[in-house]
Amino acid sequence: MQLSESLTRAYNAQIKLEFESSFVYLQMGADFELRSLPGFSHWMRLQSSEEYTHAMKFINFVLERGGKLELLALDKPAPTPGTVVEAFEAALRHEQRVTKAIHDLYAQALEERDYASLPLLQWFVNEQTEEEATVSTILERLRMVGDDRTGILFMDRELGQRAAGAAAGAQAPATTEDGAG
Repeated sequence: MQLSESLTRAYNAQIKLEFESSFVYLQMGADFELRSLPGFSHWMRLQSSEEYTHAMKFINFVLERGGKLELLALDKPAPTPGTVVEAFEAALRHEQRVTKAIHDLYAQALEERDYASLPLLQWFVNEQTEEEATVSTILERLRMVGDDRTGILFMDRELGQRAAGAAAGAQAPATTEDGAG
């Protein structure tokens, strides 16, 4: 079943948002590196890579379903906020924006009775729940630490130990030619 034009447009918009997410985290990672916080930088760079993987997953799905891929221009990431807490507050707001977009895409797929989209989108619904929970936990721990430099350095070391594919989700399931998981 080929994707409808309206769902194709919606998927293309989601792909743009996933690539923008990758850029947001990449920018934050670079800024943390310049602040001598290599652990926060590492975490953000891995998050950037994960968001890129999400965009590619959506691209593959659109193409497998016969949709016309249209890569949209990306917005420049905002500067990283001044404190680590503010940066993770911005990251949480961004994840909440992505969650809403995925929920809207899921609702549109249901409305159009595009049942082949649902397994992929359900995976992303679950992934966003995990992503928001992870960022929220880090943010709450950062708030506990406050301005204590020792606590910030401890968390920097801890986040620097994140393995690829860990702590903020794993790989999306593979899809078949018809887009089913």
